[in-house]
Amino acid sequence: MSPADQELLSAFDGHEVENLRTALAAGADPCSPIRGKLPVYWLLEEYTRSDRLGDCLRLLFERGAVLPDPVVAPVLLNDAGAIKAAITATPSLLQQRTTLISAFTSLVGVSLLHVAAEYGNLNAARVLVEAGADVNAKAAVDEHGLNGHTPLFHTVNSIHNRSEPIMRLLLDAGARTDVMLAGITWGKGYEWETTLFDVTPISYAQMGLLPQVHRSERDIYTNIRLLLAAAGRKVPPLDNVPNRYLQPKSNAQPIAAPACGVNPAQNRPKILPGPYA
Repeated sequence: MSPADQELLSAFDGHEVENLRTALAAGADPCSPIRGKLPVYWLLEEYTRSDRLGDCLRLLFERGAVLPDPVVAPVLLNDAGAIKAAITATPSLLQQRTTLISAFTSLVGVSLLHVAAEYGNLNAARVLVEAGADVNAKAAVDEHGLNGHTPLFHTVNSIHNRSEPIMRLLLDAGARTDVMLAGITWGKGYEWETTLFDVTPISYAQMGLLPQVHRSERDIYTNIRLLLAAAGRKVPPLDNVPNRYLQPKSNAQPIAAPACGVNPAQNRPKILPGPYA
């Protein structure tokens, strides 16, 4: 791998826009595969979620990078105006299904609203909901009967609680908290892959307490309270948050996954499903 490609992958790790610009200027080609995978997929499969994703994507698009399903691009860019224009031109986009590899909750056979929820893109989610997107649309179910989750599942234990505003948006728009899945696989193909069974949005929120998920205990229980209240259920005091037994560990910051450019063996899928395997 060339030094420029190494710098490109390192920039993707934290959505470092200026470092990405430097890597491109040094000769990194956003249209040539790195270790068998196009750079745009390295970027989208990153552990990081931030507002800088759109800026990184724009730089790649300006240099010729493309997605196999271009209708998802304005959602990933969090571009409300472009989403409105696209839906006005083609209303059926609200029923569009797409597939991306996700480091967290599956994005196989999902709606555009699932994608907005997964990446924490509030502008995109708001426009989609206002346009009539189904807040209870279900993702594809795999050959084992797993997944089939709604957009709400992407919001209940997001990194740095980034998707919490979208969780509120979805609940206000009628997202159901009582959806029961036979099971769901988080981080499919990654080192942190975890499968859970008999899952609801509330139990999935609690998955954020698992050590491999690295979520804030306070954030998780705040989300659980909100979900319980939205379901019309009694919210107990939950006095032992953060858990005294786990101190000081529970006050630690979430741990980021290894950078894809630094230790790719730990930060890429073992098996790359979907159209870009």
